[in-house]
Amino acid sequence: MLSALQPHLPILQVLVPFMAAPLVALFGNRQIAWTLAFIATAVSFAISAALLAQVIDGSVISYEIGGWAPPWGIEYRVDAANAFVLLIVSFIGALVLPYARASIEKEITKSTHTYFYTCYLLCFTGLLGVTITGDAFNVFVFLEISSLSTYALVAYGADRDKRALTAAYNYLIMGTIGATFFVIGLGYLYMVTGTLNIVDLGERLSNVGDTRTVRVAFVFIFIGMGLKLAMFPMHLWLPNAYTFAPSAVTAFLAATATKVALYVLLRFSFTVFKLEIPFEALTFQYVVMPLAIAAMFAASFAAVFQGNLKRLLAYSSVAQVGYMLLGISFLSHTGLTAGIIHLFNHAVTKGALFMAVGCIVYSAGSARLVDLRGIGRQMPWTMAAFVIGGLSLIGVPLTVGFISKWYLIQAALEGGSLVFAGLIVASSLIAVVYIWRVVETAYLEPNPPGRTYREAPLSMLLPTWALVAASVYFGVNSELTSSAASQAASALLNSTTQTQMLELLPTNPELNEGDAE
Repeated sequence: MLSALQPHLPILQVLVPFMAAPLVALFGNRQIAWTLAFIATAVSFAISAALLAQVIDGSVISYEIGGWAPPWGIEYRVDAANAFVLLIVSFIGALVLPYARASIEKEITKSTHTYFYTCYLLCFTGLLGVTITGDAFNVFVFLEISSLSTYALVAYGADRDKRALTAAYNYLIMGTIGATFFVIGLGYLYMVTGTLNIVDLGERLSNVGDTRTVRVAFVFIFIGMGLKLAMFPMHLWLPNAYTFAPSAVTAFLAATATKVALYVLLRFSFTVFKLEIPFEALTFQYVVMPLAIAAMFAASFAAVFQGNLKRLLAYSSVAQVGYMLLGISFLSHTGLTAGIIHLFNHAVTKGALFMAVGCIVYSAGSARLVDLRGIGRQMPWTMAAFVIGGLSLIGVPLTVGFISKWYLIQAALEGGSLVFAGLIVASSLIAVVYIWRVVETAYLEPNPPGRTYREAPLSMLLPTWALVAASVYFGVNSELTSSAASQAASALLNSTTQTQMLELLPTNPELNEGDAE
């Protein structure tokens, strides 16, 4: 049975949660809905782990939908790069569901729970589909599936705060603009190549060369994905969406949605455009790099002055996206590895932090700092998880955050820039300020008389601490994540010739030669 299913794992990766979604809505029972959703996400996680094990050595899996060979048929294509992202999305998706069971009991009307799980599975399906498909238009289709369900998930926060409706509407407008820009870019690419298969697009664009149409296509796709991944200054939809969405939704989106959008930008930049047009390389050097540095500082400074814990972490997420983009903008193997490993590390860290905040909201009914005075003594397990997650966000050794900063600094030094290394360290120190604000409020300020809180249920604490444990474990032993990220970087760079990479890297020739090898 298992051997018969083995060749069909790529399609099952998407089909299992997709088929579970209407079944959840059909049964209409909250307990059955949660059980089906959990089984679907757990199976997807197992499939993604199996797929990563098959391609970690650099091999590629090509699955033909309906027996139609690419580029005529739709292809699901798995290499180390998207297998790593599939693992991140499915791991977080499976872990959030046990957490969500108790969390949404407090935050969402019971009569809508089955529809919540339906939207969750559709969002989960869309993110997996975006990642695994080898067809450019399919990327757009799955992007819309995940986006439409995400808007509904954010709007569920209106049961507690009506501002969630405004947040969901703003997210819808910005997300629609991003998707429209993306599909216009695809239209330009189809106009000059006559294909929508991602690999075939890359091969045919090599023959087209540097034309105005190709440049326009790149700009539209770049801006569209920039909106989706909350690239500074196109991030304005994110703080409100994360603040007013239900806690379980915020934890899931913060750990997955922007990561998938960043993967799409990486895939098109390195597999489709292949850095063959100087315009693309210059965009990363003179647009992405400055904006990434601006995000690292501006968003971190904004986080310092936030009075709501969710909004504080939301601005922190914008800064963390800046770190990922900075690593990619170095256009080196080490820099790309740094950006990809931070996809995983930030997902683990920020997932743990938002889960901890959800535990606070469950018990205290608020995420405002002014309402959390002395809460560290009454909810020690929750706040301990938050503190460890905060240390990882800062980049303290023995946490995954340190591994990310280490690779980023290494990439900066390989590029011969002490300035960038210094900026990475300086921006990390700002995180000390806003994390300390929370620690000071929770532990050093007196608890108001008569205000008592209890720890959240184990069903919420255990997933939170699972991510905290992962943050520490992979911070101590990063061999698995670093090797997977390095292999993912190699899979993306395989589309770019050594000569192109050497021309793009403005560093010591000896270092460049080593990176190209």
